[in-house]
Amino acid sequence: MLEGEERLGRAALVGDLARIELECECCGTRLDAFRSPGRCACGGLFRVVFPRPESVDLRVFDRRLGTWEPLDRSGVWRYREFLPPLSAHFVITRPEGNTNLYRHPRLSSWTGCQELVVKHEGENPTGSFKDRGMTVAISHARAVGARAVACASTGNTAASVAAYAALAELGSVVFLPAGKIAAGKLGQALAYGARIVQIDGDFDAAMRLVEAASDELGLYLLNSVNPFRLEGQKTIVFELLHQLAWEPPDWIVLPGGNLGNTAAFGAALDQLQRWGVLARLPRLAVIQAEGAAPFYAAYRTGFRDFHPVQAETVATAIRIGNPVSYERAKRAIELTDGVVAVVSDTEILEAKAVVDRCGIGCEPASAAAVAGVRKLVAEGTIGADDRVVAILTGHVLKDPETILRYHTAEPVRSLANRPVTVPASLDALRGVLGDGA
Repeated sequence: MLEGEERLGRAALVGDLARIELECECCGTRLDAFRSPGRCACGGLFRVVFPRPESVDLRVFDRRLGTWEPLDRSGVWRYREFLPPLSAHFVITRPEGNTNLYRHPRLSSWTGCQELVVKHEGENPTGSFKDRGMTVAISHARAVGARAVACASTGNTAASVAAYAALAELGSVVFLPAGKIAAGKLGQALAYGARIVQIDGDFDAAMRLVEAASDELGLYLLNSVNPFRLEGQKTIVFELLHQLAWEPPDWIVLPGGNLGNTAAFGAALDQLQRWGVLARLPRLAVIQAEGAAPFYAAYRTGFRDFHPVQAETVATAIRIGNPVSYERAKRAIELTDGVVAVVSDTEILEAKAVVDRCGIGCEPASAAAVAGVRKLVAEGTIGADDRVVAILTGHVLKDPETILRYHTAEPVRSLANRPVTVPASLDALRGVLGDGA
């Protein structure tokens, strides 16, 4: 983005950014980090390469929990020794992260996993895990002098891009598949001021268009093609392990759509093992929706064959038929001796209803992880006493239409909580409530 003297001046200004490189995962080409990181000329994706610190004392992360410094308060930048060095001058943070772990006997009973905890990434500022990647990628966009950013989205990325671009005073353009986005997510993108472009096609068509537009129009691309996004999403694993006193669970189970989180989790675990933080890796289990499961199909062939699909599922956040991070996610499964499973929309909605009834709540795509735990326990892949963390990726209010359909539609579902209408009298109310609610 920057040329000649302007570029040299920016290098002096950003300091540590000059120590970062982009390396193509396919051909090995290396570029400096003073640009919007799209695809390599060979078609491959870049990874971020940066120097390892001389030492990392894990106790520093505990100390930062007790301060009010903006970077320390962020559940992303708190782990900055594990992230690419970006000058604090350019960092945009709300702060994000700091998401909680929850245990509930109903979840354990329903899944058959007695040691199940869920980490709720829906507690991020815009209601999904996307904010973790966005704080790092938007900060890099500011450092390289971007004036406008863009993404294709099924909803959560749109909300996060719009919010963080507004914080950074950058223009934003969001490409959406027309009619295929939940109202809660579209409402966020509109409210935060993004320019909305609806595409006559699915997410994959929107993704192709935004990549072309980024190349031609100079927009900074914020999809998970961007490796700085994945650097931020790695902190889900860093924070999770911190919460578990750096003792890894047996399994981390997560939904799989565009597979950016799968790729990020694999990269985080690989980094922590190479840096001597972890002696043992948890296994990853990626759960796809039955109607959007190209990664599962490839896994069933031993990753010998991959074929995109026309995706259709109630879980809009993972309604993706040609995942960008397929190769990265494949490596993550291989690294961790992981598994890939598939669940139906019915199983997703039942799992969501259970999570919601526990007072935790989540969007449908999140519930795929919990449905996946139940299936893998039933199959014997996950042991009933294994320590398992399932990742809930989005807030319960991301998709209110699906909640209303589940609880009011015919035929009545097993966990439906149907509203009732009664005359305004105590006798009528007694007839509904009996002796109590």
